[in-house]
Amino acid sequence: MRPLDDCFASGKLRTVEPSYEKACQSIALARAYLDEARQSGAIGTTRLAMNGLYFAWFHAGRSILFVDGIREKSHYCLEQYLGTYVSAGKLDARWLSLFSRMRKRREDSQYSFSPAPLPDEIEMVLDLTEQFIDRMERLVSER
Repeated sequence: MRPLDDCFASGKLRTVEPSYEKACQSIALARAYLDEARQSGAIGTTRLAMNGLYFAWFHAGRSILFVDGIREKSHYCLEQYLGTYVSAGKLDARWLSLFSRMRKRREDSQYSFSPAPLPDEIEMVLDLTEQFIDRMERLVSER
């Protein structure tokens, strides 16, 4: 069975009523996490900044699920669902690859003893995060 099929079969993804309003709220939340991550990075709390950046990615990606009428119970399954947009030619594969890297970076930060991100890494990811949110917002508006 494919990973996306497993996500639906296990209940980690399920269909719900589509909601453009929730999709927009998710985009707004992504922007709030981005702003907070920017503030954290500015004062040198790079671990918090990176976690905030990941949650900006998560909520931006989640906006697509809301507009499509999908509810997630797994960050991995959200990533798998975004892969359907890559397969359909609606999303460049680099965004999915970056989402995956951000998800793994957040997991390492929370569950291992990995070193804190460097300020330069935070700066680079801030820009990419803003671009990803903008891309997700365009996809939502196209639906």
